Amino acid sequence: MSSSARLILASGSRYRAELLARLRLRFEQASPDVDESALPGETGPHLAQRLALAKAEAIANRYPEAWVIGSDQVAVCEGRLLGKPGSREQAGEQLRFLAGKTTHFHTAVVLCCRQALEQQGALDQTTVRMRTLTDAEIERYLDAEPAYDCAGSAKIEGLGISLCEEVQSRDPTALIGLPLIATAELLRGAGFTLP
Repeated sequence: MSSSARLILASGSRYRAELLARLRLRFEQASPDVDESALPGETGPHLAQRLALAKAEAIANRYPEAWVIGSDQVAVCEGRLLGKPGSREQAGEQLRFLAGKTTHFHTAVVLCCRQALEQQGALDQTTVRMRTLTDAEIERYLDAEPAYDCAGSAKIEGLGISLCEEVQSRDPTALIGLPLIATAELLRGAGFTLP
């Protein structure tokens, strides 16, 4: 099955595509049109899972014969849900808020196929403790690596690691946006051959 099965990543993210490419499976990308707003009172884990499923389903509805991977990540610090900052001003505000604190990154992944009537998912949590940061450090970081498209405003796979005091994770790829350990497990369960 795995050699001929169509696999689609329900994301326009180059980070997620680079991660999925590590598994050496042929796949396509398709961007889902999903409202990523949190519902009133929604927790970080629930939001990540709901959005991963919504993204996968949006693409699975277009391609019912394909296996579709949807993923989403939500950062939570002191009860505050943090998304992608989108601008330098918002990134700076996020980093000032996160400095010296612990943030939980909830990364959900869903694999589904409409035709096969299959749907499975997983949730990974990574805990990051940021160092106490000065305004000068934050500005230097944003000059060097404007992480406006990352929840929490820091690219841990890049220079952002220098802002951290500690990272606790079952799967370091989850923090980048797609938990490959869980994704590989889901794919194997669907009949894909890995490695």
